[in-house]
Amino acid sequence: MSAIAYLRRYWQLYALLVLPLTYFIIFKYGPMYGIQIAFKDFNFFQGIHRSEWIGFEAFREVFGMRDFYLTLRNTLMLNFLDLLVSFPAPLILAILLYELKAVWFKKLSQTILYIPHFISWVIIGGIVYQVFGTESGMVNNLLMSLGFEAVPFLTDKSDWLITYLLVGVWQSAGWGTIIYLAALTGINKELFEAAGIDGAGRLKRIWHITLPGLKPTIVVLLIINLGHMISIGFERPYVIGNLAVREYSDVLSTFVYRIGIESGQYTLATVVGLFQAVVGLIFVLGANYTSKKLTDESIL
Repeated sequence: MSAIAYLRRYWQLYALLVLPLTYFIIFKYGPMYGIQIAFKDFNFFQGIHRSEWIGFEAFREVFGMRDFYLTLRNTLMLNFLDLLVSFPAPLILAILLYELKAVWFKKLSQTILYIPHFISWVIIGGIVYQVFGTESGMVNNLLMSLGFEAVPFLTDKSDWLITYLLVGVWQSAGWGTIIYLAALTGINKELFEAAGIDGAGRLKRIWHITLPGLKPTIVVLLIINLGHMISIGFERPYVIGNLAVREYSDVLSTFVYRIGIESGQYTLATVVGLFQAVVGLIFVLGANYTSKKLTDESIL
């Protein structure tokens, strides 16, 4: 079949690609024009094209800032801890939900677990302060009424770190189970039946059938998560963080906000953004290459 005949036969499929391609061109590739701000002394009134070229001077200025390395450390630390705590949570939840026999209870549990994903981080931040606040939080009020001392969940660095991670699990774990549950439906149920006939218990079926069946999905999601190690969402550390724990809560996204939006140093903010993009790409390619060599699973 010639290329023209093929296009005529399946033109509807190519037509469906118009909207997503348009979206990527406008919102993903179009903004790449602004990358040159990192190499210019950007003036808001002169615009990108007319601003003066300064080469790598802004890079030297950013890499000479103490705050940059502090926020870089915090970004890597929080993302690494999130990977250890939040990454396995949806996998475990998905397996538990899959093993449930009562359909009504499974649907109810899924609904309850999904809800936090749709709540804004601003609202979640308000809930966190109402529940874990040192002076007025529900948990500390209960502890003090029982004769215990208040726990500084949001003002002590170690306690804040634990609170940050657990809130992240609560917000994201339920939604993350969707991908794993979809992958679980693709596993042949006859394998579970055959294993049961051979005397394999539930844990052995999970270990020898469920987990190997989820291996490609786990690898892909792990590679994607590793690609985000150098970037971090702005809302979560900004809303839950405060001056008392700024040594841990100040990350690259809040650093960009301070120097870009608050201080108007758009060139420096673009340098940090470009740094995150390049390092993130290196992380993805490195993780993909390592995974392909060790497990023969990859996304490229």
